[in-house]
Amino acid sequence: MFCNQCEQTAHGQGCTTVGVCGKDPDVQSLQETLLYGVKGMAAYAHHARRLGKSDPAVSAFIEEALFATMTNVNFDLETLFEMVLECGRQNLRVMQLLDEGHAEKFGAASPTTVYEGTKAGPGILVTGHDLLDLQNILEQSQGAGVNVYTHGEMLPAHSYPKLRAYPHLAGHYGGPWQNQQFEFPLFSGPIVATTNCVLIPWDSYKDRLYTTGVTAVPGGRRIPGNDFSAVIAQAKQSPSLPEKKVRESTIGFHHNVILGIADKVLEAVKSGAVKHFYLIGGCDGAEVGRNYYTKAAHATPNESIILTLGCGKYRIRNHDYGTVAGLPRLLDMGQCNDAYGAIQVAVGLAQALGCGVNDLPLTILLSWFEQKAVAVLLTLLALGVKGIRVGPVPPAFVTPRIFQALQEKFDLKLTEAEPPRELFQLAT
Repeated sequence: MFCNQCEQTAHGQGCTTVGVCGKDPDVQSLQETLLYGVKGMAAYAHHARRLGKSDPAVSAFIEEALFATMTNVNFDLETLFEMVLECGRQNLRVMQLLDEGHAEKFGAASPTTVYEGTKAGPGILVTGHDLLDLQNILEQSQGAGVNVYTHGEMLPAHSYPKLRAYPHLAGHYGGPWQNQQFEFPLFSGPIVATTNCVLIPWDSYKDRLYTTGVTAVPGGRRIPGNDFSAVIAQAKQSPSLPEKKVRESTIGFHHNVILGIADKVLEAVKSGAVKHFYLIGGCDGAEVGRNYYTKAAHATPNESIILTLGCGKYRIRNHDYGTVAGLPRLLDMGQCNDAYGAIQVAVGLAQALGCGVNDLPLTILLSWFEQKAVAVLLTLLALGVKGIRVGPVPPAFVTPRIFQALQEKFDLKLTEAEPPRELFQLAT
């Protein structure tokens, strides 16, 4: 290995450690946290830029933050900690730009019922996060006799009127990203992976897997631009899918939708019909312990509303939570890219109730897996949100001392083996 500080070969002449050269582990922890947060923010910024939304101040911060993660630049815990929180503040701006870009390009999101399963005929499956790629596929496949389906984090596409206006956007197939290697072999047509959260394909479908932009996998075929003619041609030659309806689901509770019925929500809170809100979601994975979120959602009392987003919602959505005060108890707010919306709802409720966000009857259970989840967590911390539970395992790059500092300043907690009963005890 090559040492990133003294520029000697690790364990070679002049270097006795692997990559860190005795650097304070807490300094390195904050630098890595900043780096992962910037990576997540850059992913959101990339989506926003494709929709014509950008901010020079964000780009300037990314440069500064990356500079701060270089060796021999910053060894001061206090300034690094502030840069980590600034990453959260800048990420809020990026998520706002992305939210605005989606609305301007695809129309205002609204609740809608989604057919889940397949319909008779050939099909194309689109996974990932990039709604612009999906729109290009829909536009180019009009009249081709091919159905288009969403997968994973593309489910919220159905909530945008300009996307669901395409009659051949036939429905949603499958579950979260980590199930790809079980679900994709059963889909007979080509599959387009638009962003991260794509697995290296098995031989059974690698000749049908396409990727776009920077996304690429061994065995798949990368589409560098916006021409999906090869995908459409392969779909037309693929075996037809069967007519197989799995279920219907209701999605599309964008923050503007929820805030648009704020008077109804507030009345339910003031009357005592709704006593608590739970935000349960984030980035999912396959590790043991993620059933924590399923157990927590099922244990929520009937006088509560669950907000969910990200692929973490697949842990909790296959359950009938019923309604409260005339509202569905489970409100699907969209992709992990839509985390801005959950923040806006919390801020809006706090303002309407004349209190701070930390005074709301709100519990946040955040599942984390990759860099975008780090960016979202940093945004919540930068806003001063306290009492967040994150899991199912602690981030390996956060040292005990740094985690202790986060606990002391933000009451950050790790998820337990089982959701504690006090999470579900409501104030009378």
